[in-house]
Amino acid sequence: VFRMILGHIGARKGSKGVPRKNFRMIHGKPLIDWSLDQLFAHPMVDAVVVSTDDPEIYDHAVAKGALKIGLRPDHLATDTAGKWGVWQHALQASEALIGPVDAFLDLDCTSPLRLPSDITEALELYKIGHPDLVMSCCEARKNPYFNLVEPDATGALHVSKPLPGGVVARQQAPTVYEHAASTYVVSPAYLKRSNGLWEGRVIPYLMPPERCVDIDTPFDFRLVEILMHEANP
Repeated sequence: VFRMILGHIGARKGSKGVPRKNFRMIHGKPLIDWSLDQLFAHPMVDAVVVSTDDPEIYDHAVAKGALKIGLRPDHLATDTAGKWGVWQHALQASEALIGPVDAFLDLDCTSPLRLPSDITEALELYKIGHPDLVMSCCEARKNPYFNLVEPDATGALHVSKPLPGGVVARQQAPTVYEHAASTYVVSPAYLKRSNGLWEGRVIPYLMPPERCVDIDTPFDFRLVEILMHEANP
């Protein structure tokens, strides 16, 4: 039985692709709220924390009921700061306030199209499978055994991962997933002891590609807005 599931969102102030995208309005509310409201509304989530270097986002989250952990340290607020260090800091700061956590649930606020049922199913998968990490994935649109190519030293193209005899139809290629930055469930013990995502047993939570669109560019922002409008006219 999980006594304490901590929901987390990481939201940096800066963004090269779409300036201040995490707090930008999309289909009637700030982008972060599409994920934040899901955490607060979800019956399995016991506490919510937002890690940010943006005072406006921090105050907004705390006013909704997020834990008061303060702004993230400067070394975690740079372009090059990885997810893992941010998660480790958020878990440590949160456990200082609420005690031991049984599952660390991260929602990526640039992927607002997930459904509440995606959160439930990812948590159930974690509970049943006992992995170190559950990661949202979707079936890859391109496959390195079939139609992903890379240039050699002369500039000529070759299939990225050639197999003996070649793959002439997509159906013959091994299954490949895209890592979709949407929903993660992490073992707190694993988060504390390891240095990154891939050191332990990572299993996929499969989502359809249309719920895995990640906002990185102004085009993505427009695309997600259109999809949201279709889903919530």
